[in-house]
Amino acid sequence: MAADSSLISRLNPQYFWDVDVTSLNESASCRLIVERVFTMGEIDEMKLVTSFYGEKKVIQVLCKLSYIDPKSLNFISKLFNKQLSEFKCYQSQRSIQPYWNS
Repeated sequence: MAADSSLISRLNPQYFWDVDVTSLNESASCRLIVERVFTMGEIDEMKLVTSFYGEKKVIQVLCKLSYIDPKSLNFISKLFNKQLSEFKCYQSQRSIQPYWNS
């Protein structure tokens, strides 16, 4: 589906600054769309993506992501009533902490 499809056309194109929006396919680009909207998007866009893919699919994608910033992760955890330990990004801790956290 092209960029004028129902879901992609309703999302802010700035979330996909590094890809050609016209080449995005809603089913093939599910992970990218969910990741970008839930880390950079607004509540209305999150609701739109959740209603399009279904809550189960969105949670599945979010739980498998390697990285979600801490603030977004806490929000997503509360939004879907999921434990932080259910997210892959929470389970994989850095072995060497950045200098500003020491």
